[in-house]
Amino acid sequence: MQTDTYNTINMPSEGLFKDKGSKFLSFAYPIVTEDEVKPIVQELKKQHHNARHHCYAYRLGYQGKTYRANDDGEPSGTAGRPILGQLLSHNITNVLIVVVRYFGGTLLGVSGLINAYKNAANDAIANAQIEERIIEDQFKLTFDYHLQNMVNKTIKDFGIGLVNSSFGTNCCYTIAIRQTDCEQAIAAFGKLDGLQIEIL
Repeated sequence: MQTDTYNTINMPSEGLFKDKGSKFLSFAYPIVTEDEVKPIVQELKKQHHNARHHCYAYRLGYQGKTYRANDDGEPSGTAGRPILGQLLSHNITNVLIVVVRYFGGTLLGVSGLINAYKNAANDAIANAQIEERIIEDQFKLTFDYHLQNMVNKTIKDFGIGLVNSSFGTNCCYTIAIRQTDCEQAIAAFGKLDGLQIEIL
């Protein structure tokens, strides 16, 4: 079922899991692009330079179709995948989770590692505030001043967000329309003679 909402976190959060002397510190961050990942991971490596591993996973896009998992030297599939699994099971996207491991001297084995990274990631999510966001498309409206009242009424009728406006020779609005309302709203604007609309 296609939906026009998605779940994400609204601010960074932290979590912790301990097992046999090893400490797994987890950090969850809201992100929008892949470009944000590397600087965050590098900063955590600086802050926790004595830690042995800095493993992470992220999920991006309204449907969470862009994702990556990184084991950072742990046995393949024991760190990044369990972290990603928590993003999937909580159905959140536009989120990066980094788990920093301080080795406690006792090997945990494959199942122990999977469990530790999973629980550490889960704790960061449990401490986060998850919120539902609406997916919107942005449009630019250009129109003569005599249409302004009718444009404003259409905006109000559909509960459309006004992102910005400028007034020169013509009026120019940037608006954000909820995806499920787009078709009807565009049809309503289309009835206003002389109004130009373009998708951004």
